[in-house]
Amino acid sequence: MMDLSGAQLEAFLEMMSAERGAAANTLLSYERDLTDLREFLGKKQTLVLAQSADLSAYLAHLGRQGFATSSQARRLSSMRQFYKFLYAEGLRGDDPTSILDAPKKGRSLPKTLSEDHVGKLLAQAASEAADPAPGQLSRQRMLALLELLYATGMRVSELVSLPARVLDQQGRFLMIKGKGNKERLVPLSRAAIEAMRIYGESKTEAARRKEQTEESPWLFPSSGKDGFLPRQVFARDLKDLAIRAGLPASAISPHVLRHAFASHLLANGADLRVVQELLGHSDISTTQIYTHVLEERLRELVETHHPLAKQAKNRD
Repeated sequence: MMDLSGAQLEAFLEMMSAERGAAANTLLSYERDLTDLREFLGKKQTLVLAQSADLSAYLAHLGRQGFATSSQARRLSSMRQFYKFLYAEGLRGDDPTSILDAPKKGRSLPKTLSEDHVGKLLAQAASEAADPAPGQLSRQRMLALLELLYATGMRVSELVSLPARVLDQQGRFLMIKGKGNKERLVPLSRAAIEAMRIYGESKTEAARRKEQTEESPWLFPSSGKDGFLPRQVFARDLKDLAIRAGLPASAISPHVLRHAFASHLLANGADLRVVQELLGHSDISTTQIYTHVLEERLRELVETHHPLAKQAKNRD
C-alpha cells in the first residue's frame, strides 16, 4: 500500500495555515513533531494508519528519552490536531488519540533551607533581638516569630494570628487552630518558649509605658484592619533579615521555613505520619511531597548499616 502520509501531513499544515491562521512557528512545530512521530513508526506503520497503541508507545519512548512532560504534552497536542483533521476529512473512521491520556506532571519538590542556613537566620535574629537600641521590641518579635515557625512548621496565617493568651500557657505544647477550624497540638522548642517569654514581657512593658488600658487579643498585634501582623509584612521583614545574615533573600520566605521544618524532621528520623499531623495536612498525599527526603535517608541508612554495603566499602 502506498504511504500517503507525507501528502496528508502537507494537507494538514495547509489547513492549519489557511483556515486556522496558525503562525509560521506553530506550523514548524507541528511539522517537526509529526515528522518525528513518522520516523518513530518507521516501516512498521504509516503515520495516517497509526493506532492508539502506536501513539502510546511513541509517548512512552519520549519519556524514556528524558523529554519533559510539557514537551510530551505538546507532541500529543500536535497528534490530536492531525488525527482530528484526518477524521474530519473522512480519511480515517476514528481518532486514535481520543483514548490517550496527557502525561502527568510530576509534583515539583518544595523549596527548603539547609539546617546550616536556618541556624544562621536564627543566630542573626537572636543577635539583633539582644541589642537594647531603640526598636528592640520589633526585633524580639521577629525572633519569636522565627523560633515559633521553625519549631512548629505552622502556616504563616496561623502564626501571625496567634492569640495573646498563648503567653499564659504552661508546658511545651501549643494548640493551633488551622484550616476548617481544626485544632492540632504541636510541641514547642525551649528556644521558642524563651523567645516568646522575652517578647511577651517586653510587649507588656511597652503597653504599660503607653498606658494602654485595653490589651490586644493578638500575640503579634498590628494597627491594620485584621488587628494582627500582616503576613506580607512578616515575609518582607524576613527577607531583610536574610540579607543581613548573608543569605539570598529570594530563597527565603515563611513558607520555605515551613518546608524546612518538615524536611529536617524527616531527615532526622521523624515518621511521615507524625509530620502530617504537625503540618495539619488532612491527607497524607499532601505530605508525600517530602518522600524524597525519606528516600535519601533510607539510602544512607542502607549504605551505612547493611553488611554487604560495608563489605563493598572495605574492598574499596
